[in-house]
Amino acid sequence: MPFTMQAFPLTFFRGDYGVGMQTGRPSKRPRTPFGQRVREAREALGLSQAEVAAKLRINQASYGAWERDPVALRPEQVEQLAKVLNISIEQLYGVAPPKSRGGPVGKVRRVFEAVSGLPRTQQQKIVEVVEALVAKHANGNGG
Repeated sequence: MPFTMQAFPLTFFRGDYGVGMQTGRPSKRPRTPFGQRVREAREALGLSQAEVAAKLRINQASYGAWERDPVALRPEQVEQLAKVLNISIEQLYGVAPPKSRGGPVGKVRRVFEAVSGLPRTQQQKIVEVVEALVAKHANGNGG
């Protein structure tokens, strides 16, 4: 039986190789302010360029240019980009401060909004339970 070489990806030998590594080729020019805001908004959502491009129904190279180069986008492209990145058009252009991300998100936010409709005494009981759980977790006793 002849000997054959088998190629294995580097992650086969070391699973954490790609974690935290920058992908792609670094740009030779600084990003435009618009491109920087777009990139920050994309990264805040934890999306890759390819994922955003797919949502916009364009190829990744075109979207990558939006983040790197001076571009002239059509109004409908700007609207769609803002929607995909979950920010306002004003934020894309740098004329509005970013949304405050204070407070809980998702299911936790919905539950706390529902709690705010309860009588004060019941709200206080819930706050006591949550504070106790948070304190327990902060002390390393959380499970």
